[in-house]
Amino acid sequence: MYMFRKIYLYLLAGLLSSPAFSQSVVDYVNPIIGTNGMGHTFPGACVPFGLVQLSPDTDTIPHSVNGVYQTDAYKYCAGYQYSDSTIVGFSHTHLSGTGHSDLGDVLIMPTTGDLKLNPGRATHPDEGYRSRYSHDTEHTAAGYYEVTLKDYNIKVQLTATPRVGVHKYTYPSKEGRIILDLNHSIYNYDGKVLWSNLRVENDTLLTGYRITDGWARTNYIYFAISFSQPIKDYGYVDKKKPDYIGFWRRFALERNFPEITGRSIVSYFNFDTSVNKELVIKVALSPVSTEGALKNLRAEAEGKTFEQVADEASKLWNQKLNLFEIEGTEDQKAMFYTSLYHTMINPSVYMDVDRLYRGLDHNIHKAEGFTNYTIFSLWDTYRAEHPFLNLAFPQQSNDMVKSMIYHQQQSVHKMLPVWSLMGNENWCMSGYHAVSVLADAIAKNVFTGQKESALQAMVETSNVDYYDHLDEYKKLGYIPFEESSTAVSSTLEFAYDDWTIYQTALRLGNKEIANQYYQRALNYRNVFDKSCGFACPRYADGSFKKDFDPLQTHGEGFIEGNSWNFSFHVPYDVYGMMDLMGGEKVFLNRLDKLFEMHLPKKYYEKNEDITEEGLIGGYVHGNEPSHHIPYLYAWTSQPWKTQYWTREIIDRMYRNDINGLGGNDDCGQMSAWYMFTVMGFYPVCPGTDQYVLGAPYFSYLKLNLPNGNVLEIKAPGVDDTRRYVQSLTINGKKYEKLYVTHADLMKGGVWEFKMGASPDKKRGLKAEDKPYSLTSRSK
Repeated sequence: MYMFRKIYLYLLAGLLSSPAFSQSVVDYVNPIIGTNGMGHTFPGACVPFGLVQLSPDTDTIPHSVNGVYQTDAYKYCAGYQYSDSTIVGFSHTHLSGTGHSDLGDVLIMPTTGDLKLNPGRATHPDEGYRSRYSHDTEHTAAGYYEVTLKDYNIKVQLTATPRVGVHKYTYPSKEGRIILDLNHSIYNYDGKVLWSNLRVENDTLLTGYRITDGWARTNYIYFAISFSQPIKDYGYVDKKKPDYIGFWRRFALERNFPEITGRSIVSYFNFDTSVNKELVIKVALSPVSTEGALKNLRAEAEGKTFEQVADEASKLWNQKLNLFEIEGTEDQKAMFYTSLYHTMINPSVYMDVDRLYRGLDHNIHKAEGFTNYTIFSLWDTYRAEHPFLNLAFPQQSNDMVKSMIYHQQQSVHKMLPVWSLMGNENWCMSGYHAVSVLADAIAKNVFTGQKESALQAMVETSNVDYYDHLDEYKKLGYIPFEESSTAVSSTLEFAYDDWTIYQTALRLGNKEIANQYYQRALNYRNVFDKSCGFACPRYADGSFKKDFDPLQTHGEGFIEGNSWNFSFHVPYDVYGMMDLMGGEKVFLNRLDKLFEMHLPKKYYEKNEDITEEGLIGGYVHGNEPSHHIPYLYAWTSQPWKTQYWTREIIDRMYRNDINGLGGNDDCGQMSAWYMFTVMGFYPVCPGTDQYVLGAPYFSYLKLNLPNGNVLEIKAPGVDDTRRYVQSLTINGKKYEKLYVTHADLMKGGVWEFKMGASPDKKRGLKAEDKPYSLTSRSK
């Protein structure tokens, strides 16, 4: 798969003129690495945490037709499918590895020849403006994308700044054209685009906006587009012509008229490329206004060549990626640095260079003293992505927490974000996991704002009684199954979130709130049926569901999972959970069986988010609720099994291949799990300051910590055979605990693991060496 990141693409672009690029780790990033063939990643150009993700979209499968869901739409969550043979154009906003989608804003497609204003069909590409292409001409790297459009023989090069997408098109003929399709969207359906507006300000500048109703219910995207060559002529069609156009009828609107507006606008712009065959287009985005987009364009891209912007993008990535250094094979380095790259795509900056942004209330606010972010896929990312940012990028993490608090203040519900997207709340998934992100940032001294105000936001969020049956949860201590199809998993998630509020209140010395949320944190006990030792649906009358199947993912009270996986979802009270299952012997047996069982297809074949490629036995690594489970052996008498299974998961689920990921990356969560696990530890319970130890994957890894310290992790001879930890020394002193604290990590130093082919079954068995649990072991 190294064809996708060949260094010679930089030679072609003139980007290796500086000696610094000769040892660039950016060359290892492979943006093509996908998800089980589902393609829920985009291979295009972006910079760390940027608003713009400029990437090819390879089809226009609608979300629904006449109200009927189109199953193929799921494959296009990120707009790109490697198996497709055509490209419909290059849009500027994408989501990274999500299981649902939106965006695909401001699509541009360069063409020549006959004018076509519809994308056509994949089976009949000549009907529309789409073009065939070959992967042989497709080259990707962090911050750069290149392809040749076969039908037009146009060379396409893309790069980006945080708020500007930059295109370079090399035309073969004397007449070049672009299609600007403001009707195109990802997860499109009839009526998604509410309105579009486009102004031809002069012969090299366009401004405009569009408003869409999608996953982000009211998404405003403003833009400013500059051309390196003057427009020769232009026009458009509105595929949904209004019944009434007032006195605009006195003009010939559809050709060379500078005000273009409508619900389904597809426009075209022609250029004379007889002398200069290269056309550079700079597209700046803003959530606020066209004026904001123009400011972003001028601040980030004005006066810069394509090569200069691409060089800056590469340097930005190289700076971030150089936080780490590893020893490994070429494939291992590609997987490592690509995973690190994935952790920095979302969340994304959501404000203009003048610090103005559109808030959740759709008013315009100014971010004073912080950078405002959006795209918080919190059901996924609270587990490892946000803890990883706390470790590697605390400044960005601090700003993200502040963004969440302002979201809560602007919310009419007074809730922290559940799934925040482009200044909108889309309410996807369950729980109120922003409280976990706040608690973790406070526990690790990353958050620099008012901690008491953060706690208040957490408490208010947890008391919106009409949110997902919180009223019943607070009254009964669980959600009744007759009230919610996800009653069990939601109860477990609420209880964990309540524990993070308890922990934060305890840390801040607020005993009243701590006592209240300690009791709420114990609500997980109310959905455990002691007769079977599983979390089980329970009715309002207190009875448990009789015909319960703990392997089934549908109709049993769980969201995107089954009881076999979700019953382990008590990371803050592992000993209490162990007791409810029947004690350590039962707990260990169940962990072993989860990894070793055969799970029949009938239990997952109708679930889009759980596929066979993401399974190890019944353990679902391809979906987030299970990610902490391999580390739960640390609380038992067989902690060495964590060392076995974590390496097994890495080997099976993370490969330098188009189908290399074992599940949706979900805005960096899958990749953050990998980043922690190859270092040899994992944040099993965000909200504590602890990381549970496993075993390092590489013989050598260096982390340049953001406080200036350096952490070196050495494991000489480690491989798939020698995967077991015999001993650990930190700065020369023997270390026996099965966890380290965030403060331990931030001190840096040298950790040296002695590895072996068989486990040391006596190590880590003392009670004082075990990680945190809310209650102590009783069985």
